[in-house]
Parts: sequence; structure tokens; C-alpha cells
Amino acid sequence: MDEFTARATVRWRAIDPLLPDAFPPDGSGPDGDCGARLLVGQGGNLAALGTCQHTEPDPAGIDLSWNMARRFELTPRVVGPDAGAALGRLISRWRDHLASVPGSGDDDTAAVITWPSRDIEGVAALQRHGLRPLAVVAIRPAAGPGARQAGRVPGPDPAGETRIRRAGPADAETIAAFGAAIARFDAHFSDTPDRAGTAAALRQEAARLLAAGALAEGGPGTRPWTWLAERSGKPVGVIATQRPDHAAWIAPMTRLGPVAYTVLGYVSPQERSAGIGAELAACLHAEVDPAGVAATLLHYEQLNPYAAPFWSRQGYRPLWTIWEARPARSLR
Repeated sequence: MDEFTARATVRWRAIDPLLPDAFPPDGSGPDGDCGARLLVGQGGNLAALGTCQHTEPDPAGIDLSWNMARRFELTPRVVGPDAGAALGRLISRWRDHLASVPGSGDDDTAAVITWPSRDIEGVAALQRHGLRPLAVVAIRPAAGPGARQAGRVPGPDPAGETRIRRAGPADAETIAAFGAAIARFDAHFSDTPDRAGTAAALRQEAARLLAAGALAEGGPGTRPWTWLAERSGKPVGVIATQRPDHAAWIAPMTRLGPVAYTVLGYVSPQERSAGIGAELAACLHAEVDPAGVAATLLHYEQLNPYAAPFWSRQGYRPLWTIWEARPARSLR
């Protein structure tokens, strides 16, 4: 680890101990790096550096249902006595770089920075440059032995009307329908266009999440981490989570590991505030903690008035905030 990266890591550790090491954005990252390496000096020392990555979500995947068709993402690392000023200068250089990139002026684009939620020094700079907080990556560290779980265990309620059960392959269409409802609801909080492929992508993801349930020999260790809530036989809620082997894509966002990732969490509007969501979360947590999962991650929309209060009550808190300028040309 070079000196700058070590200093950035120390700074992150002081801000939030659950952040990962500040790996150096050296232009050798995943496919999509455009190779631009942006540097900012301060008082004769390196104060900020970052790289720009250009990505296009898979047209057949669910990511496109929540994202713009082309994303230009800055990976910033900032140190020094005035981190906010250094970040502001770094964003200015990134803006100038994007001005020369073909396609960055198109409508279906976004300029994106994923910034530690507790790093308040950068907030003013992000806002000045026209970025707005659209989504949160929240984290729940595993509960220790004997910790109290919110909600109740699966089974019928005293009135015999509501039950929580594990989903299986036959429930793929129901899971996909809930996913489509989430996408429609989340569209209120961003300007993501309606995608024609959303339904098909959600069916594919649901089938993948539930595939483990088709294994006749599968024991508790192979069953899907997906549960449905039903009232009088009608599905009214869902929680669907990727096991660590499928959640490796998001694992680098925290120093804890292994991690699980909750893809979908939803309760029908007419059933909210009745405790169903907490029961679904309790089913999940009762399995992920004993399975050795160190943390569970999920995304929610920053402006969703239900999401932050609910997930906070289940033990989650913001780890990263995703700031975007849509379209990318609106970056100031």
C-alpha cells in the first residue's frame, strides 16, 4: 500500500470503521476504466486522486431498471487538512474530462460518485457541483450470540391470516412481480426511465435466487434466502437475499466479510405498518447470522420516506451514499 492510500485508509477508519481499505484508483481496475487519472495537489502534497470508469448496465439485467443506460463514475480518494476543497477541485477536473468524452452529453447518462455516508466533509462540494444523493448502501453487521431479533418467527399469526414461508422455484413469478412493484415505487424518487426489459430481468433474477430450492438433497445450507408473507393465501410481502457466493460483487464495499446482499424487500402498501416487513427481516437474520455472514448489505432510495426508518429499525445504517448528476452533462 503506497503512502497516499495508507493515509486515505487511516482517514476512512476514523470516519467509519466498517469502510474497506482505500485501494488506490490507479487506472488498472475493472473493464470500463477510461484510463484518466486525476490528481489534485494541496500545499505541495497530493491531496486527492481518482479515476473515471465508464459502464453500461447489461440490457438484460436488473441494474438497468434502477440506473441510467451509461454511467460515468469517479472513484475519489481524498486526504489532507481540507478534504472538502480537495474533493471539489477533483470533481472540477473530472467535469472537464467528461466534456471531452463522446456520449457524455446524452440524456440517458449519469455522473456518479459513491461517497462514504459519514464523510460529511465532502457533502458541500458534491452539492456545489450539481450532484444529488439518490441512493444509499446500508449495512447490518451480524448480531452477536443471544442478540434479540426484531419480528417473530415464521408461521401463522394468532388470527390465522398471515404467515411467513420460505419461497421456492414455483414462486419466481410472484417474486418478479414484487420486484416490478419496487421499481415502479422507486421511480418516484429518481428520473430513471421505464425499461422495457425490467419484467424479464426480474424473472431471471428471481429464478436464480430460488434455484437452490429445486435441489431435492438440499439441506438448510442450500435453501434460498427468500421468504414470502401471505395474508389469507395472498402474497403481500417479500425479502430476497443473495448468499455470499453471489454477493461477491458488493463485498469490497466493507471490511467485513463474508457478506450477503438483499436484492428485494417489499410489503404491499395496504399491508404496511403491520409488522410484516419486520417479520420478513427477522427470518432472514435468523439464518444469515448463524451461517457466518459478517454483514448484510442492501440499497434503498435516499428520498424514500419508508426505507430509512424501516431498515434502521432492523439494524441497518448508511455506509455509502450514491451521488449522481443526471444527465452527466448537468455536472457543474
